[in-house]
Amino acid sequence: MRRLLTVLLLACAALLGAVTPAQAHNVLIGSDPQDGARLAAGPERITLTFDQSARQGFAQISVTGPDGTRWEDGKTTVDGAKVSVGVRPLGPAGQYVVGYRILSSDGHPVADKVTFTLTTAGTGTAAQPDPAASAAPQTPDLSAQAAEAAQNGGAGMAVLWIVGALVLLGGATVVALRRGGERGAPR
Repeated sequence: MRRLLTVLLLACAALLGAVTPAQAHNVLIGSDPQDGARLAAGPERITLTFDQSARQGFAQISVTGPDGTRWEDGKTTVDGAKVSVGVRPLGPAGQYVVGYRILSSDGHPVADKVTFTLTTAGTGTAAQPDPAASAAPQTPDLSAQAAEAAQNGGAGMAVLWIVGALVLLGGATVVALRRGGERGAPR
């Protein structure tokens, strides 16, 4: 009986050791331009680099000037751990804020900002707000969601299956111990 219990406990420990720890949220590890940089000319593109791949279809980067105007140009793109957006030629000198929001590889949103200062005024003009775009709710790219789910292969379901197997194994151990105790008892 002790051997059976020892084998079952070792099997449970092996299963628990095989389960990988949960992934942590993505962390920004670099940006171009760097956070706090002082630039004489505006960048053509903002690139943020994370420690893990960001999910497709949910990334957003905005570039806000010192007067509150927006300067990003085009859609935010994701290439693995790099998330980027084009930037219009900048205008007024001052601090620009690069706000971002991504969906982390573990499924949680991550949002923060980096800043840079334009030391010499540029000749660019800010983007004019599109009233139709602000009135229409933005919907996530569902094809990107589907591709992401297929790529992940249902990792969350694997954890559920492992937990279910452990519960079943524990129940079988209890039944085996009770039956073994009943057989050894005198009648």
